[in-house]
Amino acid sequence: MAGTTPGTPRVLRAMNDRAALDLLLEHGPLSRTRIGKLTGLSKPTASQLLARLEAAGLVVVTGTTEGRPGPSAQLYAINASVAHAAGLDVTPERIRAAVADMAGATVGEFELPTPGRRADSVVRQVTDALEGAVKAAGLTRGDVHRLVIGTPGAFDPSTGRLRYASHLPGWHSPTLLDELAAALPMPVEYENDVNLAAVAEQRLGAAHGHENFVLLWNEEGLGAAVVIGGRLHRGFTGGAGEVGFLPVPGTPLVRQVTRANSGGFQELAGAQALPRLARELGLAPEDIGSGPHAEVASALVARAAETDSGPYGQLLDAYATGLATGLASMVAVLDPELVVLSGAAIVAGGEPLRARVQAELTELAASRPRLVVGSVRRHPVLRGALESALATTRDEVFDTSR
Repeated sequence: MAGTTPGTPRVLRAMNDRAALDLLLEHGPLSRTRIGKLTGLSKPTASQLLARLEAAGLVVVTGTTEGRPGPSAQLYAINASVAHAAGLDVTPERIRAAVADMAGATVGEFELPTPGRRADSVVRQVTDALEGAVKAAGLTRGDVHRLVIGTPGAFDPSTGRLRYASHLPGWHSPTLLDELAAALPMPVEYENDVNLAAVAEQRLGAAHGHENFVLLWNEEGLGAAVVIGGRLHRGFTGGAGEVGFLPVPGTPLVRQVTRANSGGFQELAGAQALPRLARELGLAPEDIGSGPHAEVASALVARAAETDSGPYGQLLDAYATGLATGLASMVAVLDPELVVLSGAAIVAGGEPLRARVQAELTELAASRPRLVVGSVRRHPVLRGALESALATTRDEVFDTSR
């Protein structure tokens, strides 16, 4: 790395510093010798680098290599407490919040139920949820360097107003972003919830190492995230991936879709479609269950994947056909190398559902992307929010060129 890019000594030092910090994030504690080998730096230069980073408070000595062959050496690690970042996952039913340290470990979590809350209390809900996670981490709000908030829909960059999420009460005020900025002491970013699930899969899960993929999500709603050239594609108004509104064969056309907050694909394969499919296949009410759509759908799909025969096998077949119908349109336009199936109402189907969707998509689409089930299973939207906040925070905190 050293000497491969022209620039001032200060810039080269900063590049080497960041390379070493990234290696510590990836591998955990490393010795000076190991860092030197991985970066291509000489031992004296690696020693100077580590001394510089330790003086800046960015790395700490965590132990030695005692017990391994050869003389023991000090091990260096990221100073995880040098800064913290936070994420929020917002739905109509609750706000889930978490705080992570610089090493990526979650150090505090909190969940705030929000059903029945007054629509004008959104700022209070956000601050209460964040405060709960901060306290759980043993920190104060001032210790949080950056916050990323994930919501259904997207904030239109030209107006600052939330679009495509009429079911989220209180989040559509034209002054909301200004009010939140005034109430929170750190920079705040806003991102679509499904986009954040894709960030989690790209950084930590099934899409790691892939730069062109689609994530199809089914939970409270049906949506998608599109990653092109390693970057999220959000569209002109932030609405790229709002595929629940997509007209598809097998359902009537839905006009004024944003008012109806639905569309053909949502009606064909969204969580609310699973109980209807189950009834049509003769399953009894007690087999279908009751409650929120996402919970009922997930339980049905899980039982169907486990049984995989009779009406349950037919349910998986019909569901897979519905999912593949919408995916075929996306694949025809985007030609991704990978499709990640995510969200509780899809992940519950596991390999039996994935294999069926793959087979159906092979019949319906000209290109043949590989389908995988998402591997970030615990709070993927929240994890994506933390990863997004951490990425920007690390860029700022790890910049030693200033």
